[in-house]
Amino acid sequence: MSRILQQGGFAWRSGACLPAWQSLSAALARHGECLGLRHQDSQAEPGSPALQLLHSDLRPLQTRLVGLPALPLELSTEFTLQAACGLMSVHGRASGRPQALGVNYLASINAALAWQGTLAAAVGQLRGGAFTDVSLAPAGGALLSIGQYLAGATAADEAEQLLPGQDDALARPPFVSAEGVLFELETLDSQPWRRFWTALQVSDAIAGRAWQQFLLRYARAVAPMPAECLDALARLPLARIQAMAADCGVALVVLRSPAQRYADADYPASAAAPWQMQHGPAAVPGPRQAPATLPLQGIRVLESCRRIQGPLAGHLLTLLGAEVIRLEPPGGDPLRSMPPCADGCSVRFDALNHRKQVIEVDIKSAQGRAQIHALCADADVFLHNWAPGKAAELALDAADLHASQPSLIHAYAGGWGAAQVDAPGTDFTVQAWSGVAARVASASGTRGGTLFTALDVLGGVISAQGICAALLERELHGHGSQLHSSLLGAADLLLDRDSGALATSLLQGVFATADGLLAIDCQTRQQYQALTQVLGAEPDPRHLPQRLADASGEDWLDACQQAGVPASIAHQDLAVLAVDPRLAPSLGQRAYRSVQSPWSFT
Repeated sequence: MSRILQQGGFAWRSGACLPAWQSLSAALARHGECLGLRHQDSQAEPGSPALQLLHSDLRPLQTRLVGLPALPLELSTEFTLQAACGLMSVHGRASGRPQALGVNYLASINAALAWQGTLAAAVGQLRGGAFTDVSLAPAGGALLSIGQYLAGATAADEAEQLLPGQDDALARPPFVSAEGVLFELETLDSQPWRRFWTALQVSDAIAGRAWQQFLLRYARAVAPMPAECLDALARLPLARIQAMAADCGVALVVLRSPAQRYADADYPASAAAPWQMQHGPAAVPGPRQAPATLPLQGIRVLESCRRIQGPLAGHLLTLLGAEVIRLEPPGGDPLRSMPPCADGCSVRFDALNHRKQVIEVDIKSAQGRAQIHALCADADVFLHNWAPGKAAELALDAADLHASQPSLIHAYAGGWGAAQVDAPGTDFTVQAWSGVAARVASASGTRGGTLFTALDVLGGVISAQGICAALLERELHGHGSQLHSSLLGAADLLLDRDSGALATSLLQGVFATADGLLAIDCQTRQQYQALTQVLGAEPDPRHLPQRLADASGEDWLDACQQAGVPASIAHQDLAVLAVDPRLAPSLGQRAYRSVQSPWSFT
């Protein structure tokens, strides 16, 4: 299988590994391999760029990772950054307490963002810009992952205060059968949901209450289910539940292990790269606008997407300078009204879409489809996340739109990739089937995966990364393309069989102090000994909370950082996180706290 940039003549060099966060360095290398780039061995000096991109048509491009002033990169680990930037808090809403996901999640996201910025800078160079240096703040990448939750927690009106441990960690999806089998249910319509619970002899009033919680799990990362629903399922064997779900039109996906996913026939191809690309027709480049401040200035994107994965991809492209025109149905996207709202728009929706233009189009009508063809004539990218087969049904697939614009990148951000699974390809069904839910459950001591939309977010980042690679390939070879990415491809990258292991720690945990929580991650003997000096005693986890109760979290954090021990404050309330001065450089202010671009370019 040919990877996106395999035939492009690119090489890259890696920088020195981060001493405390080697999984990020490993993820950068894995992404380079997935893109098809040739790794060029070199002696990486301390302080060297994280990666350098080399090509005969480019001035050398280098990308550096930068820490925030009070969050030094050399003391950042996957664990402490998940604490510092609120990911532990969001995951903890449904898992009982602030805790890490137990996978190299922020390493995967920031590796993709580093490559995305680098590839975009290369596109900008080829279009006449003067971009040679890229900086990425991993803390900014981490905050992007929780952007919609941060918006909900900091809205000017009706802000949500959803703290870890407020809800019963056992009263949430996934569900459990009489044999103890864990499974996810999924439907995008309330009617099959109500039929299913009626068949289980649960009242319609309770089913309706459960539906509201079930529907909002994507937005709030909690989904407390009524006991009547949980008990009704727990009385029946899985086979009976499966039959009832099929009769009612509700999808059911049993949780699988990573090992089961690795044994699937489609896994080797998916693991090799999270994108599949087919070249389109040869195309004569149109007029170019040399980008001045951001590398994708002059690139126009049409986006027809719902929920998180596709809109986040479009949002990232706007942060790189692209003009994104969002196509919404007549009357606008229904998610615009999801509370909390500001100025008539959902703050969660606004967090992913406020930088875009909006055009309302009825894609079901001939006039609407003709309008899309006309818009594509001046576009560089068409991005959608419609149900499988819908683009062809509407005559808006790659072949159709290449007739309007041969140089178009037709990008599909889907769910299942090449896997044949009879269920909607949504975050939680893919978590269950891919093994991500089982891995997170094992690490968290919970029953299932995370209700944080981990794969929607990572899938959106992966989609945008692939689009940047496809734009670069087009600049070099002059043709459009068809690009597919998926939530399952993102999951396979996250749980990469060969390089997905978490770093081992001598002492790792979230501990109470006199006024809050402190995350500590001693990975080396030197760090463990330094912590012993800070505490004045051996850091026995059984007695550590009693010792840390002697001072504030801020005091302990300062002492740990001065001693070279990776540590961070673990805020439980995102509203408090939003005013943490350490994170101020990565945050902006709208009617809520927004997340700034993690990149800078020179």
